[in-house]
Amino acid sequence: MRSLLRRLHGQAVLQDDDLVVLSDEDGHDTGTAHRLEVHGNATPRHRAFSTYLRDETGRVLITRRALHKATWPGVWTNAACGHLRPGESHEQAALRRVPEELGTAPRGLSTVLPDFRYRAVDASGLVENELCPVMTGWVDAGAVDPDPEEVAEHAWVEWADLRRTAEQMPVLLSPWSVLQIRGLAELEDDGHQLWGRP
Repeated sequence: MRSLLRRLHGQAVLQDDDLVVLSDEDGHDTGTAHRLEVHGNATPRHRAFSTYLRDETGRVLITRRALHKATWPGVWTNAACGHLRPGESHEQAALRRVPEELGTAPRGLSTVLPDFRYRAVDASGLVENELCPVMTGWVDAGAVDPDPEEVAEHAWVEWADLRRTAEQMPVLLSPWSVLQIRGLAELEDDGHQLWGRP
């Protein structure tokens, strides 16, 4: 079932199961906070994940963030991201969250950038500050049915074109995806296989 942002008199409803895991600079968990309250101009480091998903022809899925998102609204980014809940691994979080965002489950997830972390500030001053392992995998193109609360639109692109965009026109993509794509490209250039079998 898709998760929809519930609003009551203009205020977001906080749910007990919508917690993120806070972390220190060394990657040790330090507590939890409500997801809707954690992002601000001094966002603490917290656990997340990112996914890069291909279809059966090898195209890579990119998504445009919904226009009402608090951070980086309308920006093109990777297939899906999300936060870990207490007790979840990043793989478990992806298997929970990706179907909520994209309407279908990923297959063959593989962690390729396990230690990725970043801090970025958007135009409004809101900060993202995440420990964010990066996974690659596969998804059936015909089954992708994004939740409009999360995704304004989506597109399928060639990996080489996405690499080129991150390198030559990084302003067209989310700051985390630019860094992640560059990290994936370095792995690929060093001979690593980014995607397993579908």
